[in-house]
Amino acid sequence: MVVTLEKTKEWLRVESNGEDALIESFIMAAEEIVQGVLRFPFTDLETVPEEIKQAIWYTVSQLYELRESFDITVLLTTLKHLLFEHRKDAW
Repeated sequence: MVVTLEKTKEWLRVESNGEDALIESFIMAAEEIVQGVLRFPFTDLETVPEEIKQAIWYTVSQLYELRESFDITVLLTTLKHLLFEHRKDAW
């Protein structure tokens, strides 16, 4: 994983361990979504820029906080704007 569970829980302001498995699954999903928006795998990077980590945390927060009403279209639009500097034209 590009981001740690501990840092993600800080981002979410979650102090308990009761939802660790759920949050880890959201991290994995968020990383897949962000790689799709970027159009390249994280393995292509020597180091992951902070704005990409921020995009992952933002995605996790949307998945976590909006479980009942998550809108992927809004998320993808936001991520495209956040990641435009790193995004490739095609896979």
